[in-house]
Amino acid sequence: MTATPLIQTKALTKQYPGILALDSVDFDLQSGEVHVLFGENGAGKSTLISMLAGANMPSKGSVVLDGQEVTFENVADAQAKGIYTVFQEFSLIPTLTVAQNIFLGWEPRNGLFIDHRMMRKRARDMLLELGFAIDPNKIVAQLSRAQQQMVEITKAFHGDLKVLILDEPTASLTDKEVDHLFDFVNALKAKGVGIVYISHRIQEFTRIADRVTVLRDGGKIGTIDMADTDEDALVEMMTGRAIDEIYPKIAHGSGEVVLSVKNLQTVGIHNASFDVRAGEVLGVAGLVGSGKSRLFRTVMGLALRLGGTVTMKGKDISHASTREIIRQGIYYLSPDRKAEGLDLAKSSKDNLAINLIMGDKVGGNSQFVKWSEVNSETATISNHVELHDGYRSKPVSQLSGGNQQKVLFGKCFGQNADLIIFDEPTVGVDMGTRAALYLLIKELAESGKAVVVISSDLPEVLHLSRRMIVLAHGHISAELSGDDMTEEQVLKYFFDESGAKQ
Repeated sequence: MTATPLIQTKALTKQYPGILALDSVDFDLQSGEVHVLFGENGAGKSTLISMLAGANMPSKGSVVLDGQEVTFENVADAQAKGIYTVFQEFSLIPTLTVAQNIFLGWEPRNGLFIDHRMMRKRARDMLLELGFAIDPNKIVAQLSRAQQQMVEITKAFHGDLKVLILDEPTASLTDKEVDHLFDFVNALKAKGVGIVYISHRIQEFTRIADRVTVLRDGGKIGTIDMADTDEDALVEMMTGRAIDEIYPKIAHGSGEVVLSVKNLQTVGIHNASFDVRAGEVLGVAGLVGSGKSRLFRTVMGLALRLGGTVTMKGKDISHASTREIIRQGIYYLSPDRKAEGLDLAKSSKDNLAINLIMGDKVGGNSQFVKWSEVNSETATISNHVELHDGYRSKPVSQLSGGNQQKVLFGKCFGQNADLIIFDEPTVGVDMGTRAALYLLIKELAESGKAVVVISSDLPEVLHLSRRMIVLAHGHISAELSGDDMTEEQVLKYFFDESGAKQ
């Protein structure tokens, strides 16, 4: 591209005491382009966009907008110059309406007073123009995560929008919502808006990216046209390792049947039957809404069973409580670590300690907690999952997604479980941390544990599993193994309706 960039950085650098967060990075964005920033946690992506957004000042280097060097005093200054950022943590006020949030600080007035009627009308017009079917009178707290994101994006259209920065925009969206977001991004491209897009989800951004810039350890590895590269090459640029080095080879066993499910039924699940054996990884794949998570939440007693049987090592647990199921040796790691997996206000050490005490792994049958054992075991687990000392006393809320997931994984090592169910085990996690988590899954399987991996990331399931089941419309549409486990074969069964309930 030879046109003058819409925005560019020249040798942009950010230095904190003892940390070089960004090191002389050159980056540019053209009008009507989607330019993806790709890299692991700590690569410098957030630091770079924080300076483009006006939230941070560079230590060295410059930002050039429309050919002129600029300095952003703050976020509002950047917005006034046409640069708007939708961060992962939204800036919406949950107790206000959609219209009030869109016009916060920009309220239309009738003399001294806010013109609420005009504000609602203009908000409705803006939402309709962008294709967002949202009531401007609705309280933001009542909206879904996807709808809140749409409101956040709508706020960008008060002025002359030139650059839209989207930070992990699909993290909480369904497949259909992702498709809608991409349609919207393509419409903005057609209007000449430049989009900086930050994502870990390589399978998604390859659909819309024009160029990709890869960062690693605060430095720029390179910029490449999406048409001239592929997923494997991008992963190698990001991590410095080939894709085969990300996914470990697992020596699967084929031991006794640990879990047996026969004709299980619940709302949205119809006559599901399968077994899981000791020493193997069973993969579970399906589209969003297929029922893959609900199936195993039902096994765990987290959803009401309406029929069928569940046995664990020969014992019927069909009507057992979740606590009793855990005591029988099944441990489930939720995909929503913030809501169901971790106490965000407590440290990783405390999260692991509580889990150990509840799981009776320390202290034997004593009614007293043996804190020396607890502290020793939490340290051992933290080392095992490669959680660095400096993170262990911090509230989990302050840790990166990858480190939060390490704490969650650590919890399964604090239980005497025979079967571990990982539901979306690498959601929001960069490829480098994924490799570490995959090694933990390998370790569990090779030690004789039965492992289930439920994932929307199809390559993840294919690489880790010995066998897999595919769900479609609430039924198991296929069980695959060996040479039948190909992406083409699995995708065919994603849309199978032969077993769907009429």
